[in-house]
Amino acid sequence: MFATQFPWLTTIILLPLLAAFLIPVIPDKEGKTVRWYALGVGLTTFVLTIYAFWSNYDLSNSQFQLSETYPWLPQLGVSWALAVDGLSMPLIVLSGLVTTLALLAAWKVERKPKLFYFLVLVLYSAQIGVFAAQDLLLFFLLWELELVPVYLLISIWGGKKRLYAATKFILYTAIGSIFILVSALAMAFYGDTLTFNMTELGMKNYPLSLELLAYAGFLIAFAVKLPIFPLHTWLPDAHGEASAPISMILAGVLLKMGGYGLIRMNIEMLPEAHIRFAPLLVILGVINIIYGAFTAFAQVNLKRRLAYSSISHMGFVLIGIASFSELGLNGAVLQMLSHGLIAAALFFLSGAAYERTHTLMMDEMGGMAQQMPKIFALFTAGSMASLALPGMSGFVSEITIFLGIADSDVYSNSFKIAVVLLAAVGLVLTPIYLLSMLREVFYGKNPATLKLEDYFSDANPREIFITACLLVPIIGIGLYPKLATHTYDVKTVEVAVKAREAIPVLAERYDSIKPKGITSIASSALVAPQLPISSR
Repeated sequence: MFATQFPWLTTIILLPLLAAFLIPVIPDKEGKTVRWYALGVGLTTFVLTIYAFWSNYDLSNSQFQLSETYPWLPQLGVSWALAVDGLSMPLIVLSGLVTTLALLAAWKVERKPKLFYFLVLVLYSAQIGVFAAQDLLLFFLLWELELVPVYLLISIWGGKKRLYAATKFILYTAIGSIFILVSALAMAFYGDTLTFNMTELGMKNYPLSLELLAYAGFLIAFAVKLPIFPLHTWLPDAHGEASAPISMILAGVLLKMGGYGLIRMNIEMLPEAHIRFAPLLVILGVINIIYGAFTAFAQVNLKRRLAYSSISHMGFVLIGIASFSELGLNGAVLQMLSHGLIAAALFFLSGAAYERTHTLMMDEMGGMAQQMPKIFALFTAGSMASLALPGMSGFVSEITIFLGIADSDVYSNSFKIAVVLLAAVGLVLTPIYLLSMLREVFYGKNPATLKLEDYFSDANPREIFITACLLVPIIGIGLYPKLATHTYDVKTVEVAVKAREAIPVLAERYDSIKPKGITSIASSALVAPQLPISSR
């Protein structure tokens, strides 16, 4: 009885935040004590998260669970409202795992260690809160809170161009966040009831014009975070200058907030507008895949190549989200989980390579394979997962998305064929730029600029442990996908059904779509049919 009534989500969110404010009083100048303290807080939060979901979460229930609601600003309809379902629960677990491992990866931070761990713990709280928030204004505030630690972590502990990268990050993401606030206010103030509760907002009957504008606002904000071309340019700079632990969190967790927001707000709350925008999302997804893959070839910086690889992989998420099929949406969520694990592993290993070679320029690293076989083996395993090698999670997620869009009866055959063929180009390019990366980093000539002793330090037990904690679920999901899919497949089916049910509803209201023609919403011109924008 106590376990079911205990405020698990509030505890999980506030524990790292409150613990962070105790760091300044810890008597430790060199950071040896504070790093153990921060790791203990992160591990405790992660264990509490696993226990709360293991003991109180019903995987067969698609509705919100572990719900907590406390009045905050009742005059404005704002409350501290938290809950989880199949969309948020696995992403919270991913956040806990990646952030805890990032704390362990930051073991050698010597510059202002108290401030560093303080910011990471605040970031830990904010990202869990984003996935658990059920009040749209609370969601916005936590979304904004997450930006501040990332900006400081890049600008203080980043590379030579850290101030430029951090400023670009905050400008893109903060300006994009304004569109969340504008869309939230428009939806909250519409009608007779003022509310920011996401469930209640999803039940309002908006005019199509308002729904389209709100959808566009959310899309811009989430497009920056995901990121979607052409709002992606902050990401390579941020990854190129951020330290490895921050890149782990940035690629492993923060990018997934964009995909989560698209499903939670754009599909669940605005399904009729999603019908109009879905073909555009598919086209942008294809652009992301091809553009990211081609641009990765031009990168000589290891982390920038991995950053453009992330942009390419996020294109598959867009296609799955816009597929209108249970299989495609299932694959989109799996791709977010899979990429979170894979990207965290690769960026951590790139940081390990940087610590030994003191460079991220691939042509300056040289033949590391013979001198550091453990790092080479781990890096190769992560790269194989990223290029979707069968038996690893990347293969399962991407093939599921391909099957989902191909099986969708909402788009015309010509549209689906074009999407599948163009997206397949990305599948061909990905192994080429990843294998060429491995060849250049590990089998190139030993540069004269590197001292020979730099090559004698292979992966230590801490580094092997961190990478193994990421590779084990990657391989486990690849061999038995149900390990991940059973946590959310009930929810993705419900969301896909809701999106599909909006098609005949819209068809009945507007003469330009006939009920008999709803199975071919994308015309031969690869766009949705034009619907008159008017109030209902």
